[in-house]
Amino acid sequence: MKATLDDVKVVLTRKESFTCLSKVVVFLVIFALGVVAGLWAATGPRQYYSSYTSILLPSTTTVYRGGGGGGGRSVGCRPGVEVGFAEFVAPTRLMHDMSDEQLFWRATMAPASGAFPFERVPKVAFMFLAGRGVLPLAPLWERFFRGHEGLFSVYVHAPPGMVINVSNDSPFYRRQIPSQETSWGSVTLMDAEKRLLANALLDFSNERFVLLSESCIPVQSFPTVYGYLTGSRHSFVEIYYNQNKQCRGRYSRRMAPDITLPQWRKGSQWFELSRDLAVRVLTDTKYYPLFRHHCLPSCYPDEHYLPTLLNMLHSERNSNRTVTYVDWSRGGAHPATYGAADVTPDLIQRIRTSQNPCTYNSRPTSTCFLFARKFSPDALEPLLNISSTVILY
Repeated sequence: MKATLDDVKVVLTRKESFTCLSKVVVFLVIFALGVVAGLWAATGPRQYYSSYTSILLPSTTTVYRGGGGGGGRSVGCRPGVEVGFAEFVAPTRLMHDMSDEQLFWRATMAPASGAFPFERVPKVAFMFLAGRGVLPLAPLWERFFRGHEGLFSVYVHAPPGMVINVSNDSPFYRRQIPSQETSWGSVTLMDAEKRLLANALLDFSNERFVLLSESCIPVQSFPTVYGYLTGSRHSFVEIYYNQNKQCRGRYSRRMAPDITLPQWRKGSQWFELSRDLAVRVLTDTKYYPLFRHHCLPSCYPDEHYLPTLLNMLHSERNSNRTVTYVDWSRGGAHPATYGAADVTPDLIQRIRTSQNPCTYNSRPTSTCFLFARKFSPDALEPLLNISSTVILY
């Protein structure tokens, strides 16, 4: 290019007469060379500059990608979506392609610094195990949550491929987590519960974690539930031992010596955990495999794993009771189901105020239950009719 410009310069400096046509040709050549030089300056250097600044000055947002078995795919959000700091500490997009192993590893990470570089308001994670893929009592829960945004998070484990049908302003909207098939009485139910815990732990503001079913209702107002859980020094996992086939008879001697019969416990599936205990559950690689291999029907991992684990390792952190009321007075393999005809102010008041006092932060209290089950879909309308006057939401 330089040689061509020099040749033109020589031609122009010659003291020879040019015809009009010659002058036009020379002018066009110079103009064309100028255009080419301008384009090169505008594109070539910028491309090199851009490639270097992307290395030296990376974006303030990061796309998190999986390694190892992840195949380099984006994890934690949809592929190609950049994740900023706010999304990292409190994910709003719950769908991801992490395996359980990757998810549990990610969820149990904890910052070394005790201080948070953001304003952290403790939240309660409400985790719904919706085995049928529906939430018939969602309108009642929506009324319960209304006006308390920022103090709670919602997570739903439904069968794969099923979408919870709610409006886009519902607290349940787009709150489904990646799920797998479950079957009653198998270890897959406990897998689902751990999956809910792990996804909820991704939000650094979640401090308490309560497991619920699609047939559960809140029997206290949101402020009461929130204050009760965030103010508690203990978790709420029911733990007991009976000399009968429903407890002692489910123990497998193949679990010894890691789990012995005197250490074996039973309890309600419906638990509530503090953040530190939720992390400890997910990091347990010693005892959970024993339940996977040896707790088979008629042994049910969801009724034995957490009670046994917490009794062995963290009994001082637990209240040994559940905050979810279940009526077993009618006998049988399943608890009583409340239909529309059963819903009365008296029923709710009896559940809200326990006749058998329990302890809260080591002091006696009559407020023992925050939730109750099992309520059928046709109970929704009478529950809505009394919610504002009786349940106070």
